Amino acid sequence: MSTQGKIVAISISERRGIQKTNVESARLVENHGIEGDAHAGDWHRQLSLLAVESIAKMRAKGADVHPGNFAENITTEGIDVPNLRVGDRLTLGEAEVEITQIGKECHAHCEIFRQVGDCVMPREGVFARVLKCGVLRIGDKVEVVSREGAKA
Repeated sequence: MSTQGKIVAISISERRGIQKTNVESARLVENHGIEGDAHAGDWHRQLSLLAVESIAKMRAKGADVHPGNFAENITTEGIDVPNLRVGDRLTLGEAEVEITQIGKECHAHCEIFRQVGDCVMPREGVFARVLKCGVLRIGDKVEVVSREGAKA
């Protein structure tokens, strides 16, 4: 698995249930998530990540999708996000996060699923909590710094 990559998109929404908007930068707040994002808070899913490579799989199936369309906060490139494990730690720019959940149950099929009969977020997206705050910018380095407590 590649342990280094970069941020290709940052996406936030002011309230739940609306499409996320791509932004140039965002501030990660320790034990909270992205400042101003509706999904931030004191819980285990403060931040969501999905690889641009996963989005490409859906585009190959005919879905007209782009970074942020899966409600992910951070879209990465070069990191094998689907193979991250709970407990893995990553640096995102100057911030640090810990993976807390792999995928999520999709209770109602999303618009993407209705378009092509599949969606990668429930199995290839991951969730994290913020351990160290910092500002994120598109192009910032993403690095796996530890795997379940061991150095990557």
